Parts: sequence; C-alpha cells; structure tokens
Amino acid sequence: MPAYLIANIEIKDVDKIKNYLMSTPEILKKYSGRFLVRGGQTYLAEGNWNPKRLVVVEFDSFEKAKAFWDSEAYEPFKKLRQSSADTDMIIVDGITNERS
Repeated sequence: MPAYLIANIEIKDVDKIKNYLMSTPEILKKYSGRFLVRGGQTYLAEGNWNPKRLVVVEFDSFEKAKAFWDSEAYEPFKKLRQSSADTDMIIVDGITNERS
C-alpha cells in the first residue's frame, strides 16, 4: 500500500536551502520516493488553509517512507531544512484502488 509524505514548507533562507532542494531527490529515490507535488500554484477552494510551499511525496509503503525519514543519508539535509524553513509534515498511509 502506498504512503505519502505531505509537507507545508515556508522557506526562510533561500540561499541556505538550495543544497537541500538539489540533494533530496536522489535520497528519496533510494526509498522509492517520488514527488507528486513540489511547490507550484495553489488555489484555495474552501476553508482557510494557505500553504506556502506544498510538497507531496509518494512511497511504495509506509515503512519505506519512515525509513527515508529516519535514514542517516537524509539526516544532514533534514537539519539543513529545519534550520532554513518552517515545516509542518506528516506521513500517512494511502489506499489501494481496490473496492471493499
């Protein structure tokens, strides 16, 4: 079953986060991660939510998403992001297209 990492990121230091933005895709691939959304235009259809930079990453499983998050390879980039941006992030199970 797929899993998704969903993040709302407000970049505070553009120069500092450039290395993060360039390096993270290669690490994601090692854990089956692929970007579905990485910034881009948003449209408020309902409510009050106003994400700054919305990111959605799909993984093959919840376990692979957690393994990415906990990996030694990602750790220095996680710290870099945390020091240059404010982030709200979750990992959530997806669903299969099977009907129950």
